[in-house]
Amino acid sequence: MTETTVVHLMRHGEVHNPTGVLYGRIPDFHLSELGRTMAERVAEHVKNRDIVHLVSSPLERAQETMEPIAKVFGLTPDIDERVIEAANLFEGKKFGVGDGALRRPSAWWLLRNPWKPSWGEPYQQIVRRMRDAIETAREKAAGHEALIVSHQLPIWTVRSAIEGRRMLHDPRKRQCSLASLTSFTFHGDQIVSVGYSEPAKDLLPVKPPKKFVGGA
Repeated sequence: MTETTVVHLMRHGEVHNPTGVLYGRIPDFHLSELGRTMAERVAEHVKNRDIVHLVSSPLERAQETMEPIAKVFGLTPDIDERVIEAANLFEGKKFGVGDGALRRPSAWWLLRNPWKPSWGEPYQQIVRRMRDAIETAREKAAGHEALIVSHQLPIWTVRSAIEGRRMLHDPRKRQCSLASLTSFTFHGDQIVSVGYSEPAKDLLPVKPPKKFVGGA
């Protein structure tokens, strides 16, 4: 009989970012109090799932999101560089025309190729590393479930590749809210369905839409 395995990709909770910079892979960006509440909400939501393997991005916000989940299951998460946030040349800057990086024409060259994209890590590279991490998690959780805490752009990019969407997209239309779960169900080593849920939907803050180079 073919084994059924589920690998959940969870986006981290809200981050404390009062200056509104694109924090990317910069260290020392931690969850806000609301972000911690989101993480606890997801831990409660998944506590009865058959989760036997946990993986986290090395960034603080991801590891802090994982903490209540690891506590619920009594598991020590693997820290995996393959599920880290996408690299971005606008990291550490505000992104905008009036008060952000785009007020300098010298930055416009970075936007020359949205298909790759020219301002950050190539989409195909993100897909490869994320798919490799998902496959490792599937193998370690074979016949059960695994949960990986990662970031919006890597999660949406690998999902888009799996579902056959083009990489060029409008970030405002990504289905990957804070503390959401994107779940891949495998029969053997084949993905047979993709699910999506928002256990912390009622906690989501109302914010202005992100510009198109953002990750998180």
